[in-house]
Amino acid sequence: MTQNGFLERLLDGVAVSWLPLGQLTSYEQPTKYLVAATNYSDEFKTPVLTAGKTFILGYTDETEGVYKASENSVIIFDDFTTAIKWVDFDFKAKSSAMKMVTSSDEGRVLLKYIFYWLKTLPSELVDGDHKRQWIGNYANKQVPIPCPDDRKKSLEIQAEIVRILDTFTETTAELTAELGAELRARKNQYDYYRDKLLSFEGGEVEWKALGDIGEFIRGRRFTKADYVEEGVSVIHYGEIYTRYGVWSDHAFSKVRSEMADFLRYAEPGDVVLTDVGETVADVGKAVAWLGGGKVAIHDHCYAFRHSMNPKFVSYCMQTQSFIAKKARHVARAKVNTLLINGFSRVEIPVPFPGDPEKSLAEQARIVAILDKFDLLTNAISECLPREIALRQKQYEHYREHLLSFSKSEKAEA
Repeated sequence: MTQNGFLERLLDGVAVSWLPLGQLTSYEQPTKYLVAATNYSDEFKTPVLTAGKTFILGYTDETEGVYKASENSVIIFDDFTTAIKWVDFDFKAKSSAMKMVTSSDEGRVLLKYIFYWLKTLPSELVDGDHKRQWIGNYANKQVPIPCPDDRKKSLEIQAEIVRILDTFTETTAELTAELGAELRARKNQYDYYRDKLLSFEGGEVEWKALGDIGEFIRGRRFTKADYVEEGVSVIHYGEIYTRYGVWSDHAFSKVRSEMADFLRYAEPGDVVLTDVGETVADVGKAVAWLGGGKVAIHDHCYAFRHSMNPKFVSYCMQTQSFIAKKARHVARAKVNTLLINGFSRVEIPVPFPGDPEKSLAEQARIVAILDKFDLLTNAISECLPREIALRQKQYEHYREHLLSFSKSEKAEA
């Protein structure tokens, strides 16, 4: 059956009226439900909601003024950004910018139906616009209501549309959980074998401090004002977070050419690492530079210059034992910073230290094994968001189709 045929069969010839959203819904300000405390903890029971993308700020132990959405589900509407959420659990509110929207008559229109219809509306936000949207704009939006004069039939049609869209939502959530579990399993397997290979239990190996293996060359600072479309290729420390492992030729940022003599560079074979991060784990992330020439580095980066296999060094810096030792040399503050003198004393394994040729061959062998694991893990990492995006597009297609209704049927209430 075609999609249009399905909708026609669902409507079964009934008329569709377009009624103002404000006539079909009621709203409540969050005043009675605002949280007082700021000491949120995962150990507490009640989530604290805010408008916008963050949504759940944390959890509070406050028991008064809790909105009982577990008893009557509600739509959370951000009055400034128009973001909407379906909430069916008890909560406290942090932001006064949200509205709790309910159906004014569940015997006439299902709230979940309204929720799905709201999701079909395109964003009308204008940059810099900071006006409240519900009363002045959204309350006047026209909602398609099938056969409003026959409440029983209307609710049956609404319920069937909700059932179909709920099924798509649940399927997407299940797929996300399944692929996420697969990714975690492969990642754990990869981490296990990487750490096992690089522990060299019973092997001919010497553990040497990084400072005894090579030298750390700190970059020099450039600012946003220095960025240009054509100029000197540079690695900004923020870029390291997006490519944790290895870099070859890459479209990096560029800064003004006249800065060339001022800058410091990473050369092919160096390992580039950052000395700052929001978390301790972020600090000291390492990327092997395998490009065809030198590339400038920011002053929050170091180029570690050495004579070992650069990918081998990078893999060593990803092991759990190395990360634990590195953490001892991070200054904890609002922005965590690597203490390079202490970091240079952290040791990594050097196989067959008395035979440089044999040592490099063993490093290359281990890198080849880990590259295969890394490739597999990254393939799954790329597959996950792509597959979810595909399902999301499929879901949005059916949602738009089920809630579009023919414009020729539109009649003002």
